[in-house]
Amino acid sequence: MSVLPQPPPWYDSPLMKATRSEPVGRVPVWLMRQAGRYMTEYRAIRRKTSFLELCKNPALSAEVTLAAVDRLGVDAAIIFADLLPILEPMGLELEYQTGEGPVIHNPIREPADVDRLVELDDPGPLEYVMETVRRTRAGLDGRLPLLGFAGAPFTLASYAIEGGASRDYRRTKTLMYTDRGAWDALLGRLARSVGRYLNAQIAAGVQVVQLFDSWVGCLGADDYRHFVLPHTRAVVQAITPGVPLISFATGNPALLPLLSEAGGAVIGGDWRVRLDDAWRAIGHDRAIQGNLDPAVLLTNPAEIHRRVGEILDQAAGRPGHIFNLGHGVLPQTPVENAVALVEAVHELGIS
Repeated sequence: MSVLPQPPPWYDSPLMKATRSEPVGRVPVWLMRQAGRYMTEYRAIRRKTSFLELCKNPALSAEVTLAAVDRLGVDAAIIFADLLPILEPMGLELEYQTGEGPVIHNPIREPADVDRLVELDDPGPLEYVMETVRRTRAGLDGRLPLLGFAGAPFTLASYAIEGGASRDYRRTKTLMYTDRGAWDALLGRLARSVGRYLNAQIAAGVQVVQLFDSWVGCLGADDYRHFVLPHTRAVVQAITPGVPLISFATGNPALLPLLSEAGGAVIGGDWRVRLDDAWRAIGHDRAIQGNLDPAVLLTNPAEIHRRVGEILDQAAGRPGHIFNLGHGVLPQTPVENAVALVEAVHELGIS
């Protein structure tokens, strides 16, 4: 009689069970941007190197990731990386300017510019990310899952077109509205590239991947369905079977049903909608992630405890809830308050 192989320890961890909407003993929690400027360990490393150099240094990236896990007591690690370095091997010149954030020096401004975006057929130029995955996986407790991530096609396209941050996404929307062929060509190349990139992270050792659509909230629901949903769905469908994907977007709760339609095991919501309303919008057959306002971590442990309780009450003990912030940890956050959040979820989220 053949003996079935035992699943790895992380397979039945609280977070992995939640991605499958299975009952868990306690609600799992991790934090977006859980390794960042609010941590002294991170600031010490950043005093010696630039942000992009840190992203490209697997030893240091793994170090800051593991330090955050140890300090916070979270139920998962997420690799230390950034959304935009994938654009470099695709032909865009990326720089992180102090006080200005990321800048693309050769943005896509005209439909013809789309032709110079090189599709990422081979994730080899991003091997430093895969090495970060391997080093982080090796340093983790085997019971904790490791998350990888990438930017969603719309958000990457917006950075590529705007050349950096934007208040109105004027250039992005102009291209989107005026040249559907160029738009689809651009997002198609990005979607295929992101799918290959995430699958490379999976092959290197991550157990879950998250798709960040940080800027898509600037769109209305009709425009999302028409211009974005097919490309997001293409990424979801490209992911290695059996690996859960978390689809996360910010800024417009009206998009939640469409994110669910595009696919993903888990749909993440920000703080602009109650968790129970968000879950109804995406469907209770889908897991949900969220959704405390990151600014709550600037208050005090008692308020954090109260607000965590409110969100857990909205989840009503239903299987499939992963607790998280509605966006990344703010740099001004006292690390003790982030710890208090994790402790509150572990105390109050017991089923």
